[in-house]
Amino acid sequence: MLKKMILSDLKVEGKKVLVRVDLNVPLDTGGNITNDLRVRAVLPTINYILENQGAVILLSHLGRPKGKIEETLRLTSVVKRLEELLGRPVRKLDDCVGWEIKKICHKLKKGEVVLLENLRFHREETDNDPLFAKELASLGDLYVDDAFSAVHREHASIVGITKFVPHAAAGFLLKKEVDYLGSVLINPKRPLIAILGGAKVSTKITVMKNLMSKVDSLLIGGGMAYTFFKALDIPIGKSMVENDYLETAKEVLLAGMAEEIPVHFPIDHLVASFVSAGAETKVVPRKNIPEDKQAVDIGPATIIRFTELLKEAKTIFWNGPMGVFEIDKFAKGTNSVAKYLARTKATTIVGGGDSAAAVIKLGLAEKMTHVSTGGGAALEFLEGKELPGIAALTDK
Repeated sequence: MLKKMILSDLKVEGKKVLVRVDLNVPLDTGGNITNDLRVRAVLPTINYILENQGAVILLSHLGRPKGKIEETLRLTSVVKRLEELLGRPVRKLDDCVGWEIKKICHKLKKGEVVLLENLRFHREETDNDPLFAKELASLGDLYVDDAFSAVHREHASIVGITKFVPHAAAGFLLKKEVDYLGSVLINPKRPLIAILGGAKVSTKITVMKNLMSKVDSLLIGGGMAYTFFKALDIPIGKSMVENDYLETAKEVLLAGMAEEIPVHFPIDHLVASFVSAGAETKVVPRKNIPEDKQAVDIGPATIIRFTELLKEAKTIFWNGPMGVFEIDKFAKGTNSVAKYLARTKATTIVGGGDSAAAVIKLGLAEKMTHVSTGGGAALEFLEGKELPGIAALTDK
């Protein structure tokens, strides 16, 4: 659990508080936000500072401009949504460093909010350049990190800046993320069942190994299942497979046997000739994927089986879709898992990324106990890694 200073440990009255947030939200071609989860998630931290007579200087990135200005990646759309949600003006500045920026920030009065321009317009941000970090730190009095989804990055606004401020504390979102994800690893309500999906074993392998000694059972779906099937010599047709991870997949299964942890795979599949909304589909049993077909979702018998298994759980952790959920006709497995989690009385933790996107798309995010804002950060946390952005914060 978090053993760092948190925002409520700081005296923010009369202070200008630098708050690193992650407003890296998805935008449509018109520049409109399609999912504002990350914006809403940081409101408690911002409102706490304002209610306690502080001023707020928000630092964020958007996309990957690679150290140069890209007009489509300015934070203009984000500032409009922030103003709507906060119910007060938010001034967006045209840069994040420089004399003019410093002058504006130093004149801030209590209750005022400014948003600096995209940090990644400067290559020094991702390089964790100490001079850039010092310049950012000079804009305010205190530093709060509320960008959980970026704490696995060793960047200037996340790690470097903490060396130039008197105190670096966690925001309320960061604390909440660590508390809920930590509860999967430490003393969860049992039985604890993890559902892992997504396309690749390679992105989840360390998580699986770390969870194997923590969970009471593990359900595996999505494209990653077929690497395990091939490792077990079960026919997979043209389904996705990572041949470099066949031996690793066997090691995971052996670890499960050693820990006496049941590992459950799909017992039937929805298959198609190609991944397209226009493709014809059919359901086949576990070992009967035709050579010219690929699995695109778990089948109806698997949905029933997984649902029955989940009824035993007191805590459920889910990361990764059960199929190619971006295409509606291949999304039934993913949607069924999301709908079950929305109605169960168990503690439900959705580990960011595509799983979070799925529950948001279905309008079920509010029905979950916690939906993580971090994809990669959540996975690295569950792997047991020390995340540099958290390590850099001031100890309690």
